[in-house]
Amino acid sequence: MEWSFRTAEALVAAMRDGAVTSVELTEEAIGRIERDDEVVNAICVPDFDRALAAARRADQARARGADRPLLGVPVTVKESYDVAGLPTTWGMPPHRNHVPAEDAVQVARLKAAGAVVLGKTNVPLGLQDIQTFNDIYGTTTNPWDPARTPGGSSGGSAAALACGFGALSIGSDLAGSLRTPAHFCGVYAHKPTLGLAAVRGMVPPSEPALPVEPDLAVAGPMARSARDLSLLLDVMAGPDPLTFGVAHRVTLPPARHERLGDFRVLVLDEHPCIPTGAAVRAGVHRVADALADGGARVGRHSCLLPDPAEAATLYMQLLISGSVARFPIESEEELRERADEGSLDAVRLRAMALSHRDWTAANNRRELHRHGWRQLFAEFDAVVCPITPTPAFPHDHHPNPMERRIDIDGAGHPYFDQLVWAGLATMPGLPATAVPAGRSPEGLPVGVQLVGPMFEDRTPLRLAELLEPKLGGFRAPEGGRRLS
Repeated sequence: MEWSFRTAEALVAAMRDGAVTSVELTEEAIGRIERDDEVVNAICVPDFDRALAAARRADQARARGADRPLLGVPVTVKESYDVAGLPTTWGMPPHRNHVPAEDAVQVARLKAAGAVVLGKTNVPLGLQDIQTFNDIYGTTTNPWDPARTPGGSSGGSAAALACGFGALSIGSDLAGSLRTPAHFCGVYAHKPTLGLAAVRGMVPPSEPALPVEPDLAVAGPMARSARDLSLLLDVMAGPDPLTFGVAHRVTLPPARHERLGDFRVLVLDEHPCIPTGAAVRAGVHRVADALADGGARVGRHSCLLPDPAEAATLYMQLLISGSVARFPIESEEELRERADEGSLDAVRLRAMALSHRDWTAANNRRELHRHGWRQLFAEFDAVVCPITPTPAFPHDHHPNPMERRIDIDGAGHPYFDQLVWAGLATMPGLPATAVPAGRSPEGLPVGVQLVGPMFEDRTPLRLAELLEPKLGGFRAPEGGRRLS
C-alpha cells in the first residue's frame, strides 16, 4: 500500500492501529523524493539519515504507549527556519555555510509533537519573490507544469506537498508566501493571525535568533487537507517561551459555526488596483456556488469593507519599508525622483525611503482599517477572495523584479501589483486560509483565500473543512496518485 498522499491525520490513525510504522512512511517518502525531485527541486537540504533515526525513535515511543499529535509523521520545513546542524541561507550565497546550532521555536515544536523532519524546502533569494529560485539551490518548478513557478516564498514546501514529499510542511507569510504557493500548487495553507505563532529562529542568517514581534510576517502550516491545517496549527500556536519565561499555549475561540448553512460570507472577485483573471474569477465563483448550495448566506458587496485601494497603498508602504531595513537600496534622492507618479510602483519606490513619521501615519491608518474589519465581521463570518489574479505563471528570472510584468488575460501589469490580494489580509493581520478551488482551462490549480476575524482562525479553517468535499480538495498532479 502507498501512503505518500494520505493526510497526516490518516497516517497518525494508521500508525495507532499498527497498519504502518514511521520507518516505513519515512522510507517511502525518501524513496519518492529520490525518484521524483530531480525536476521539481523542492527539497534543497535533505536530512534523510536523521529522519530515519527519528522515525525509529517514534516507533519505539509508540511501542511504549506514547501518543503525541504528530508522532512518526514525515514533514518538511522551509529553508528559512533554523534546524540545528543544517544550513540556513535564505538562498543568499554569502551565507551558504551558515549552520545554526539551535532549532527554530517552530521546528522544536514539530519535533516535540513527534514529527519526523525529512529536510528543508527551497526558497527565493532573501524570501523576496513570488517565485522560488536562488544561486545556491537553483529553481523549484511547479509539479503541474515545470515551465511555471510553484510560487514563493514557501514554493518548495507547496511543491513538496503536491508531490507527496511528506504530509505537512511549515512556511511563512509576509506577502502571500504561504497562500500563493498553495494556490499555484493545489494544496492548503493557513496564514495565522499576526502574532499567534512564535517566529524565533525564522530569521536571516546575518541576524541573531531572538524573540521578535513582526509587523506583518507570520509562521504558518501547509498541508493537503483543511483538517491537517488545524492539526498543525495547534502544534504551532503560542507565543515564544523566551518572552513569557515558560511555555504558554493559546486557547483560540471555536469556529463561529459548525454547519455550512450557518455561515455568512462576503465574496469578492474584483480589486480596484488590478484585474482578476478569468481562471481565478471562475474559482471564486465555484466557491460562491458551493456556499450557496450549502445554504450559506452569500453577499457580493458591503459598505463595511475597508477601502481596498487604500489598503493596498498602506500594505505596500508597510511591506517595503520593513523589507528594505534588511536589504540595501538606492539613494533616497534617486528613489524620490523615480517615484513621481500615482501607481503602486511609485508607492513601493517611495516606501523604500519612508520616514519613521510617515510609517507611524501609515500604521495609524492600519488601525482604522482593523476597526473597519471588526465592524465587517459583525455582519459576516468570512470573506472569500482571490490570492493572486492568475494561476501559476511561467518562470521569470529577470534580474530586476521591478521590470517584470504579470500577464492577466493577455494584458501586462506591474509584477508586484499582484500582491494586493495577499495584502488584504496581511496588512490588518487577519487569518486567511488558502483552499484549492478547481482548475484553470489549462489544467493548472486555482485557489482562493478565506479571510476571517482576528484571532478567530478556527472560523476560516472550519469553513475550509466544510467546503473541501464540495470543491474536490487536493488532487495529485499527473503522475502522482491521491489516496484518501
